[in-house]
Amino acid sequence: MGRRKGRNRRPRVQSKIPAPAVVASTSAPPPPWIELPRDVTANILKRLGPEAILTSAQQVCSTWWKVCKDPALWRVINFSNTMLIDRYTKYHVMCRRAVDRSRGQLVDLTIENFGDDELMEYIADRSRNLKRLKLGSFYEISGDAVVKAVAKLRQLEELHLTGKQWIVPADVEAIGNSCSKLESFSFNGHGSGHPFPLELEDDDDDDDFSEGFGQNDYALAIVKSMPNLRHLQLCAHCMQNEGLEAILNGCPRLESLDIRRCFGLDLGGDLGKRCRQQIKDLRLPNDSVSTMSWLEWDRKDSLGNDFVFSDYDYEDYEDYEIYDDYFSPLGYGFFNDDGSGFFDCDYF
Repeated sequence: MGRRKGRNRRPRVQSKIPAPAVVASTSAPPPPWIELPRDVTANILKRLGPEAILTSAQQVCSTWWKVCKDPALWRVINFSNTMLIDRYTKYHVMCRRAVDRSRGQLVDLTIENFGDDELMEYIADRSRNLKRLKLGSFYEISGDAVVKAVAKLRQLEELHLTGKQWIVPADVEAIGNSCSKLESFSFNGHGSGHPFPLELEDDDDDDDFSEGFGQNDYALAIVKSMPNLRHLQLCAHCMQNEGLEAILNGCPRLESLDIRRCFGLDLGGDLGKRCRQQIKDLRLPNDSVSTMSWLEWDRKDSLGNDFVFSDYDYEDYEDYEIYDDYFSPLGYGFFNDDGSGFFDCDYF
């Protein structure tokens, strides 16, 4: 028989299909701060201050956005060094937003160089647990508005007022009568350092003003309504010895007293000796004022950067609180229910 064709043919070798190569991921690893514990992240954000949080930090990532919405982050709100007038309305909006974020947990609030009666009412109605309030150079806030606001703040323990010339002695007395828990009170003259309250637009009116309010009337108002004070600061006042003596008699619990730039006082005799004996922490009229930040305007923001501001108009701002839930964590602005933009900017 003939040879069968193909008997000695080599067996076919099945070709192997190479395994697909593992393609390295091109996506960048997540930034290290995302993995930080929540309390550490909150601590970092607190140090930035409310302006930096509202304008930039909350837009970094969704994790930071969630932490920035936590009411615990807004228990202390400090809007200081807010000098430029073209940002005035912007700070009103930011302050309201910060107060809303606190959801009633706000205990310490500082406002400097902005504010009006409406803002004071807004704050007081939503911050009934406030224990410390500091208002600096609040020229658009009336004395009546301050009195009405603190009357709602029954937990207030510290009140610091600086640079408001036209709060009258009756306002001071009303404040003291409304705040039974008040232990620390500051009522300082204007940042220029001139004696308070003799900063008049017309120098010819000095005599009339002095006749309207005696030089010791503010001291007497404090004595009548704030006998439990432990800390008192009255810088740049025109108080005389009689007023100081009334304070020493009427505020027996006083531990610290700051009367720097009260140049109407004569402390060379027995009154000066009594002050040194009775007061543990005493600042005298001629002591250095280098630690008083309100004497010099700082034109930098909370991050130490020079202000740069665009001409955004906030005059049409109404009922802004309803927009907070529609704010994009990606930093594109505010949104209404229909998705249309409210503020087409990244300030908040």
